[in-house]
Amino acid sequence: MVKISSPVPRWRCTCAYDGTDFYGWQSQRGGRTIQDFLEKRLAQIFQKPVRVHGSGRTDSGVHARAQVFHFEAEWAHPVAHLHRALRSGLPRGIAVNSVRHAKSDFHARYSARGKRYRYRVYLGHAGPFESRWCWSLGDRPLDVGKMRAAAKKLLGKHDFTAFSGQYEETENPVKDLRRLDIFQRGPRVEFVVEASGFLYKMARGLVGALVAVGLGKLTAADLERILKSKQRPIEIATAPAIGLCLEKVFYD
Repeated sequence: MVKISSPVPRWRCTCAYDGTDFYGWQSQRGGRTIQDFLEKRLAQIFQKPVRVHGSGRTDSGVHARAQVFHFEAEWAHPVAHLHRALRSGLPRGIAVNSVRHAKSDFHARYSARGKRYRYRVYLGHAGPFESRWCWSLGDRPLDVGKMRAAAKKLLGKHDFTAFSGQYEETENPVKDLRRLDIFQRGPRVEFVVEASGFLYKMARGLVGALVAVGLGKLTAADLERILKSKQRPIEIATAPAIGLCLEKVFYD
């Protein structure tokens, strides 16, 4: 009788990181990325190379509160022990929040049904305890009311190529922008952006465009025109990575 081996267990994890001192999520030469540090720690735990698959790439300097990743490995001990082992060997600035079993067909990227980002802007000059996580606008005034009105023009399912960071995309450029809220609490302005998916630098492109509206450089009508053009114009500057945080990844 031939024994059919069971598939290698798959693990679903969430992690948080301050992206200031890292070169983004995706592994690259030099090794100072979130993926590189996670894979290095897993190799130490399992005594062999372990490949990590993330829900998506965050750029250098971008932060995450709940990035999702998965990997496959045999583990004969309680899950809590694996979680403890992962947490103990990572550099400051990276924390694994949860570890649990996943179904064999779960994929951190391809099973995702949407993401939520939060972008922070500071009106004025942010102090040392905030400046790592927000875009300080200095003394430039920002009309939040105009930004909120313009944001409504972008909601829904559209081709968001005009707000992407590159001219050629390999994935479908049509995304469903489900939420684009702007909150203000004193000098702190926050953008909450939620969509079925995001093109490269799309979240930062949307924030950059809306800040341009708030500064009086663009109008809501301009954003509608730019959206329909499907071409990235020079009027839109990508907001700095420092203010962006991946807040949540949605799954069925």
